[in-house]
Amino acid sequence: MKFGFPVQEALEKNLQLQLPDFQLRHAVPTEKGQVDFTLHFRKSNQSDFYFFNKYDASLSKIPPLEKGQKFMVVSSDPQARKSSFITFQSPVEAIRHFKKLEGTHELAVGRNVKDKTTLATKQDGKVSLVEENFKQTFYKPDVSHTFYLDKGKGFTAEQASNLLQGRSVFRDDFVSLEGQRYQAWTRIDFDQPKDQHGNHVLAQYHHPAYGFDQEKALEKYALKEMEDPAAKAALLQALRQGERPLVTTMKDGQETQVFLEASPRFKNFNIFNTEGKQEKREQFEKKPEVGIRMEKGITHSRGEESGLAVSV
Repeated sequence: MKFGFPVQEALEKNLQLQLPDFQLRHAVPTEKGQVDFTLHFRKSNQSDFYFFNKYDASLSKIPPLEKGQKFMVVSSDPQARKSSFITFQSPVEAIRHFKKLEGTHELAVGRNVKDKTTLATKQDGKVSLVEENFKQTFYKPDVSHTFYLDKGKGFTAEQASNLLQGRSVFRDDFVSLEGQRYQAWTRIDFDQPKDQHGNHVLAQYHHPAYGFDQEKALEKYALKEMEDPAAKAALLQALRQGERPLVTTMKDGQETQVFLEASPRFKNFNIFNTEGKQEKREQFEKKPEVGIRMEKGITHSRGEESGLAVSV
């Protein structure tokens, strides 16, 4: 599922402990914040096999932590004149824990309690301070979803991260309830309410039935990468994974770079400049080639006896 070596190493250590179940944590920085993963493992009741059937993913709009930093909730006990703290790698979990507490507490980030930066405070169970740059993260509900695996198949960590950022991904290993394998583009429909399990609705666009031909749709844009077979293959693969690759094109007669994003819902692509602002697609479409054909000093066009010969 492409979670990487650190998760694999942690998994091996936990398997040696022979626990009935355990969770692993993982975090990756993205363009829109940090994605935190919680992977759930459970041991079989009939054998020594462990099953990895699901993982939770949450996107929080906060810059990635520096090396050695962690989130912490510091709780004070005025009567005992002492304090305690709990650390978190995930800002989502730290905020959730902080919000449900009564009494006096502090939400902070740092390498340790002495070297911390306060993000929010509580007095008598009520929030008394939230740092300005942290308000959006603190008050806006996090984007989260539980991804389920079926016999080792499911969305990879990279695909899940891109889905949470509002992009679409392509998979060719879906299996219907009737046991039929099919291909489809998928996106999270954030406009629909969550289900009873707190999950978003996944919208699917079956291939080829829906009619989004990725390669054909790309051909109408003046992209330098489409001229090279290797670069073209890499571009198609990146778009299928839900990535936003940087491509080279022409704008106002000048070579420029833009970010490209698949939009199967509208059978097209979204284009963004290097500052992240969405651009109009039409300005990057290929221009019709106009040529003039001359024969024996007479200028004419197809189907015409005389006049300016313009072939498009």
